[in-house]
Amino acid sequence: MPLRPIILLTFLAGGLAAQEPQVPTAPVVAPADDGYTLNSGTKVPLSLINSVSTKHSIEGDRVYLETAFPILANGRIVIPVGSWVAGTVTEVKRPGRVKGRGELYIRFDTLTLPNGVTRDLLRSRMDGMDASTAGELDRAEGKIRSEGKDTEGGIRTVSETTGIGAAVGATVGSAAGHTLAGLGAGTAAGLAGGLIYVLASRGPDAVIGKGSTVEMVLDRSIAFNANDLDFSNAPPRKGSQ
Repeated sequence: MPLRPIILLTFLAGGLAAQEPQVPTAPVVAPADDGYTLNSGTKVPLSLINSVSTKHSIEGDRVYLETAFPILANGRIVIPVGSWVAGTVTEVKRPGRVKGRGELYIRFDTLTLPNGVTRDLLRSRMDGMDASTAGELDRAEGKIRSEGKDTEGGIRTVSETTGIGAAVGATVGSAAGHTLAGLGAGTAAGLAGGLIYVLASRGPDAVIGKGSTVEMVLDRSIAFNANDLDFSNAPPRKGSQ
């Protein structure tokens, strides 16, 4: 075979190899065997240890809770029942006398496992509550609002009780020979007293009682490793023995 074609083929093959270099592939990193992560959006049921309300609580009050159901990651319990959550009341608004609802906001701060391992919760918020709570939950803000004050219903009740007062006044006035005077006095007394009560009293407060169950939703991922989840030396829970 002539030498020139061999040289030409060798040159072409080398040129193609130079034009199409092989791109090195990134090595595949396997996840750590002892990694246990709770993703953002994970919901954790909690039970209140102390009561909170728009009537008795003020901004800065501490709120103490404990987990009511185990939370798992990768087939392992990472938050056992009875883990502790600490929070803070950051906003309290009393219900108005004529209108306006009470508002209560709780910020969840820290999660502590039975063995003492602690994680910051940052801006985790409330996402659910049981029927025993007095109020309704704004899930978007994690804020509890009390029921609105029924001022119109209260005034209607005042009108009804005023009629009763007028009848009583008329009866008393008739016995004394002053029917119209008694009627007017009974009407005025019933109307004044009823309106003072309606306008002076506040609407219903928002209340989360001790033992109530609420649901916390995580705002970010929380990671644990195998050492974090070693509960062999954790102190026994009260009533577990």
